[in-house]
Amino acid sequence: MTIEEYDILFRAQGSFCAICGDAQAGGKALAVDHDHRSGKIRGLLCARCNPMLGYAKDRIDVLTKAISYLTRSLP
Repeated sequence: MTIEEYDILFRAQGSFCAICGDAQAGGKALAVDHDHRSGKIRGLLCARCNPMLGYAKDRIDVLTKAISYLTRSLP
């Protein structure tokens, strides 16, 4: 990805993380997230959301179970 392509995606996302909507803290750039199998760029993510997907190994079933887990503990 070129700097120009990054800037276009950054502006398209409103300069916020594609998942949580937060801006990157400390003036750091948002990370370029990509599918590790296809190499396709999915979006720009903050320093919290990017490793979250990595820890879940991009597995939708794991992330869905995490949502269910959190939902069960709601008041």
